[in-house]
Amino acid sequence: MLTRAQALADEMVRLRRDIHRHPELAFQEVRTAELVADSLREIGGYSVRTGVGKTGVVAEIGAGEGPTVAIRADMDALPILEANEVDYRSQMAGNMHACGHDAHTAMLLGVAHLLKECIADEGLGGRVRLLFQPAEEAADAEGISGAPRMITDGALDGVDRVIALHVSSTDPAGTIIVPPGRFCAAVDTFRATISASGGHGAYPHEATDPLWMLIPALTALHGVVARRVDPLKPAVLSLGQIHGGSASNVIPGQVFLEGTLRSFDADVRAQLLAEVERALSVVRPLGGAYALQIERGYPPGYNNPEVASSLADVGRELAGAQHVDDRPEPIGMGAEDFAYMCERAPGAMFMLGAATPDGLTRAHHTNIFDIDERVLPLGAAVLAETALRFLRT
Repeated sequence: MLTRAQALADEMVRLRRDIHRHPELAFQEVRTAELVADSLREIGGYSVRTGVGKTGVVAEIGAGEGPTVAIRADMDALPILEANEVDYRSQMAGNMHACGHDAHTAMLLGVAHLLKECIADEGLGGRVRLLFQPAEEAADAEGISGAPRMITDGALDGVDRVIALHVSSTDPAGTIIVPPGRFCAAVDTFRATISASGGHGAYPHEATDPLWMLIPALTALHGVVARRVDPLKPAVLSLGQIHGGSASNVIPGQVFLEGTLRSFDADVRAQLLAEVERALSVVRPLGGAYALQIERGYPPGYNNPEVASSLADVGRELAGAQHVDDRPEPIGMGAEDFAYMCERAPGAMFMLGAATPDGLTRAHHTNIFDIDERVLPLGAAVLAETALRFLRT
């Protein structure tokens, strides 16, 4: 399978760079979806459905009474201005594939080629469904991201297993990390406004000042994980935005805060939400008020041990045992809406190391993100081979 995938390396690189040049944000992946659908029709043998989950594409190949395996790739980009000086640099100023979804899409199209070859040679023994998902990075106006939108549109109906990969620009190229059990965190977002009277900067004693009230509120927020959560249970509370004021001589009437909450444990998740409320309440004795909005995000991701073990076994055969890490430890506190799919069918995601050979740390969600494209055949081969083994066992 790896030999077959290596023969497709140039095609996957071409597709990845095409998509990288034309990054599209969540639920705006119109051109990308068209490229995917056109490529699948050119490969042939697939039933292709577009507009799934708004801008997603679903393709299926195979027949018979056997099981159905789904393989998912995400397609959306991020609102980041690319700094890389490469010939495939983003041509859409302010948008960038800074998380590797272009590579995921290219590899899944590589899988489509591989499965077509397999069905011609020996059949499949069931069905494989390819899920090209929109909007992993963001939600729509109703707070719903791409995976649950696709699920609502039937993308996982009748699916017995679901697998996926995610490139990692900070792990050595060609490594495979696939922990059984939890692999990523739940995520929630909080937005708050601290309100007071405001007033003239020359007469602070006649005003109530939300900027002053912000100081104890920040201390309380940053003390939540350090002093309120059980230290044996992972949790994160990080602030990403603070906005307040418009002139040097005006005490503003409001300050806006926005932050992210990460957790694995359901009780800790609930505790974090309650502690944010408690922390903000310190403004009340100081003469202020607050309004808090919570946006519940992705659930924690859970790798089914059996599915994760199958991915690890294939990885060891194709990449070598020394390049596979299947210890039962979470990959990190990042979040992934693939977790919704793992709630609907036994599933697992593996991380594919793709650090560039230049030695630079090209971290995800930064303007210099990039990957070593030589890993594309390995990723496609592991996905395709694992799917085939599920169908044949």
